Amino acid sequence: MTRHSPLEDRHSALGASLIEFAGWLMPVRYSSDLAEHVAVRTGAGLFDLSHMGEIVVTGPGAADALDFALVGRAGIIEAGRAKYTMICAEDGGVIDDLVAYRLGADRFMIVANASNADVVVGEIRQRCQGFECEVLDESARTALVAVQGPLALKIVEAMVDPGDVSLVSSLRYYASATASVDGKSLLIARTGYTGEDGFEFFCPIDRAGHLWDLALEKGAPMGIAVCGLAARDTLRLEAGMPLYGHELSLERTPFEAGLGRVVRLGSPEKPRAEFVGQAALGEAAARRSAWNEDPESAPEDARVLIGLEGEGRRSAREGYAVFATEGAVGQVTSGAPSPTLGHPIAMAYVHPKYSAVGTHLKVDIRGRHEEMVVSALPFYQRPNY
Repeated sequence: MTRHSPLEDRHSALGASLIEFAGWLMPVRYSSDLAEHVAVRTGAGLFDLSHMGEIVVTGPGAADALDFALVGRAGIIEAGRAKYTMICAEDGGVIDDLVAYRLGADRFMIVANASNADVVVGEIRQRCQGFECEVLDESARTALVAVQGPLALKIVEAMVDPGDVSLVSSLRYYASATASVDGKSLLIARTGYTGEDGFEFFCPIDRAGHLWDLALEKGAPMGIAVCGLAARDTLRLEAGMPLYGHELSLERTPFEAGLGRVVRLGSPEKPRAEFVGQAALGEAAARRSAWNEDPESAPEDARVLIGLEGEGRRSAREGYAVFATEGAVGQVTSGAPSPTLGHPIAMAYVHPKYSAVGTHLKVDIRGRHEEMVVSALPFYQRPNY
């Protein structure tokens, strides 16, 4: 059954093209992908993210439970801060990438991708058994509205009540706080998925429409643009941010994806309590380290994630084969023209011996091999980040 955002009527009124995405009917674009992308890079964009999943874990055992369930250590997150993390299977494959917010000493909120929200709820519930905590799926009751871009702070300052302006302006990256909008409190986080400064509003679904309208009203003098999934995808690609089902999957570990930093394995000096997937991820970390030291030693089916940049106009897309002189060496996971950089970019999994920055490779784009070069990720980093 298709799910519907509480803002769907507003999307239709604004002329959005709606598509089914992860079981939801969501806006893919309003005007043009390029215009919406540029608006976020140069001013501000407004996104409906109500399809994301929100899972609250609360109780005296919540921190220990999430330490067991996730690859990162939730227990060391300070109240009011957030951390990018993952939930992995026993064999180390990625079930989903997540953001974990610590809202209080015994209260956490986990934000999951829409496509995996139900699976993540089930996994967390199962893994939290035996710990003194409660797992609540708040997804159906929660709307999520995001303002992203260089002017996001000014717009959000205009939206919140005067007494909370300083609270918002002092909010650190990957932090959250409760603030008031029109006298009613809600959670505001300074996070995002675009590579720009940005804020996300978590609110009950019956307040989503007013919050959306207020963002448009306060953002109008600053040229805020409503943005869909297409612009969000090219923005995250420029920022080198993975997308589940593309760069991340059950077939890949965080180490193959270049995200081993989110896994806290522990050490003899700083041991960590057991967590799901710990043994397999330890082995994956050792493999990746060996591949880094001697790429030639990696087995033929070994793969690591890289960035690719092209000088031509034709863009690589998901599923396109990547070639070296010896033949096919990998496959593209995401690709598009970069509006900001002015040339095609892509991410791909290739054999480790072809992963060094500066390596020249080719991508089969509709029967023609196009030259591309391995690039460091991210492709784009905002000024003064």
